[in-house]
Amino acid sequence: MNDYQLLIIGAGPGGYEAAMHAVELGMTVAVIEKAEIGGTCLNRGCIPTKTLLHAAEMFQSARDCARYGLCIQESEPDMRSIFDRKDEVGKSLRDGLGSLLESMGVMMIEGTGTVCAEHSVSVRTGESEHILTGDAILIASGSVPARPPIPGLELDGVMTSDDILKGADKLYKSLVIIGGGVIGVELATFYSYLGTKVTILEGMDRLLPNMDKELGQNLAAILKKQGVDVLTKSMVTGITKEKGLMSVEYNQGGKSGVVQGEKVLCSIGRIPNLEGVLGNGVELEMDHRRIKVDSRFKTSMPGVYAIGDVSSPVQLAHVASAQGRACVEMMAGQAPTTDLNTVPGCVYCQPEIASAGLTEEEAKARGIPAVSGKYVMFSNSRSVIHEAPRSFIKIVANRENHRILGAHLMCEHATDMISELTVAIANGMAAEELLTAMRPHPTFEEGVTDALRALHKKW
Repeated sequence: MNDYQLLIIGAGPGGYEAAMHAVELGMTVAVIEKAEIGGTCLNRGCIPTKTLLHAAEMFQSARDCARYGLCIQESEPDMRSIFDRKDEVGKSLRDGLGSLLESMGVMMIEGTGTVCAEHSVSVRTGESEHILTGDAILIASGSVPARPPIPGLELDGVMTSDDILKGADKLYKSLVIIGGGVIGVELATFYSYLGTKVTILEGMDRLLPNMDKELGQNLAAILKKQGVDVLTKSMVTGITKEKGLMSVEYNQGGKSGVVQGEKVLCSIGRIPNLEGVLGNGVELEMDHRRIKVDSRFKTSMPGVYAIGDVSSPVQLAHVASAQGRACVEMMAGQAPTTDLNTVPGCVYCQPEIASAGLTEEEAKARGIPAVSGKYVMFSNSRSVIHEAPRSFIKIVANRENHRILGAHLMCEHATDMISELTVAIANGMAAEELLTAMRPHPTFEEGVTDALRALHKKW
């Protein structure tokens, strides 16, 4: 008889959600974690960046408050206090999560978990090592920042997202960000709001290249208005350091250029974290550096499963959580309760961006007769009150059956509004069904009704 019914390597969103749901389904569970509980999301990703962005938005609001009849003395950002607050939020959430797991009966084990054989995991803590056995093993070890082979990337002054989130005692005067994806634009928003001169270098033709093109194009215009230099189609060729300044060399359309900054942030994505996960002689089939899994999250080794960033091309905390729950549901002989194919993506810039489903271009490329309805929120009451920058809501549907295929929002509270449209996509709802709902006034969400009405005129 094995020690546990389920052994989980990694206590990030995928690991801890799987653990709690497995206990609810009657399994005995142990989770092995070598670092902090909560994984990348809670410690080096979602939560710290959103905490920092909240502070920067408050600072920006304080600077602009005179416009609203409020008088506040001039203030400067206290970087140490800002990052201390970030740490406090993380600790509070970690403590709460740890207490919850303990109360549910999940055995938390501190150490490095390594799959050493079928149904067996070696756990190393310092110099000691012991073996645990499980009916099933779930790898949820997450990801680490990617480090491409760019000359000079190893120089002091070049940071990953993990590094920059540790904080600094003073505000950087200038920052060059390599990569215009979610991490890059969120940290560009944070530092530019506080007064840092920020430059973004993105190799593709727009920011957020994996989202609807209008989102990236509008975001670039907004960031430029904030004083951020945005250079697209710019491939970084090398980094040098001289007299305390970092010089980042790039190629843009065959022409060479150089931008300088006090620091450089490399934020071109993350790769699966497999360090120490597989023991000697243990091999799993891989797919583009990720662990290959089937529709039930099974790997090539019997009894071993993988979820989240370590196996999924979509590296989002809520994807890992949903996969963790679905995986243990299927282990228990149940059908997954969550649709894993409709994934909302969120960017916490200003205004927020949220997207789910297909773009109009993607739908047409699949042979679907797609059409979109768009509402630009210049006349939305809440947008006017907030003096929001250019905002819009775009909804994509099938022209023939009117089913919602995608939704792409760039407006205040977009990340809180996307779920209604994700539900519609996941359940094959038609635009007319969403129009039956009365949305309160004055809200940002009224824009959904306006976008649906614009779509309805396209039939």
